[in-house]
Amino acid sequence: MCYPTPHELALAARALADEHPALVRLRQAGTSRGGAPLWLLSVNPDGRPSSRSQAPGRPRHVLVVAGAHANEPVGGATALALARHVIRDAAPRADCGWHFLLCADPDGANLHRTPHPYSLLDYHRNFFRPPGPEQPEWAPSLLPPDRLPPETLALTALIDELRPILQVSLHGTDLGGSWVQLTRDVPGLAEPFGKSAAELRIPVETAASDAAGWPSPGPGIFVMPEPGTEAAAAFHPEDTRLSTWYRAHRYAGTTAIVEVPMWASDLVDDPAPHPDPRQALRMLARRLTEDAALVTRAREGLREGVRAEVPEEVRAGVRGEEARGGDGSEDPLLRAVDWTLALIPRIATEWTSGGAALEASTAHIGSIDAFGRRLSLRAAAMLLRVLRAQGHPAAPGLDRLVTGWCEEFAARFQARWVPVATQVEHQSRTVLAAYERLVAVTAGP
Repeated sequence: MCYPTPHELALAARALADEHPALVRLRQAGTSRGGAPLWLLSVNPDGRPSSRSQAPGRPRHVLVVAGAHANEPVGGATALALARHVIRDAAPRADCGWHFLLCADPDGANLHRTPHPYSLLDYHRNFFRPPGPEQPEWAPSLLPPDRLPPETLALTALIDELRPILQVSLHGTDLGGSWVQLTRDVPGLAEPFGKSAAELRIPVETAASDAAGWPSPGPGIFVMPEPGTEAAAAFHPEDTRLSTWYRAHRYAGTTAIVEVPMWASDLVDDPAPHPDPRQALRMLARRLTEDAALVTRAREGLREGVRAEVPEEVRAGVRGEEARGGDGSEDPLLRAVDWTLALIPRIATEWTSGGAALEASTAHIGSIDAFGRRLSLRAAAMLLRVLRAQGHPAAPGLDRLVTGWCEEFAARFQARWVPVATQVEHQSRTVLAAYERLVAVTAGP
């Protein structure tokens, strides 16, 4: 099983709609900046009560968002699997419409081309992740309303239209474990989530760096800060409370972000106390700064050199004049490189100041270690794509650096591949469990 492309997702969705015309609808929910359609696949789109409903009430809706991050391709496969499940099983769709935004960022997904990576190096050979302002879910936390990209506007319009009781965003990490972030607690979710992870041999990330300082009602379950609070934030410039994840709160809805790893590491599931977490953070900050400096030097060399034409494969992902980089580049890869490198000094300062030492477990330090490694590696990998396309003399040296970092990353965390089908199964189980628990809570005694 491979990760489907946006085009393949659309073809599969069209086949489902043709096969089940009374139950399934496929429609275009918007258009990307690059002109690609944003497809919405709906099962029981009107939330009609099933024949088994005894007392049908106001229809419920679930919105599942896939492909919000270009480098996390599992979501599309999971969305299709969930759609097929809901078609087969009438129980989840009783008085509920299920809606699947198959790929929230098709432009980005078409630039990150790894349908079936066999190693971390293979994954990074064609890596792409756009800067924060160009990511559909994060854009509202970084841009004024009049500058939001069309992908974000399409997503918020869907939330306003459907008023979902549950919004699910399907995400995936390159290496680590599985965890769930919630905008509101869903009581009882930890048990089926943990059971699924154990059965499928997927480690539970008990101290995810993305959720540092957030309440955790169960292993791998994290509840985000409420809007208007001053709760601790993760190491990002974005404010989760301004993202599209909280849009469902306008309609008393809840959002769940379900993360699953491509490569698993048991080091992020180790609750043992770390012997010296503050010293470890200082070491990680120093390494992050040094690694970023290597990438920055290569980036500066490109900026000072003769600018070549943007490769056609990259030009297709250009997002418009307003998104050009500081050097006037039309290259989305270079914009992403610059964005990533700009994050690193703030993160290193956070680690050395002690603000990141919120937990002292081996899992927490391991999660931060992985986070830091992937930042420099991603910047280097995207820059390498540009250098290689231009035949730049610095490309071989940066290639060796990327190769070495990938090998060190995999060795340090004893990475083991999680089959795509297993990733999809775990995400699907978690989504269905979240819906079942949420409905049980809202239904009351």
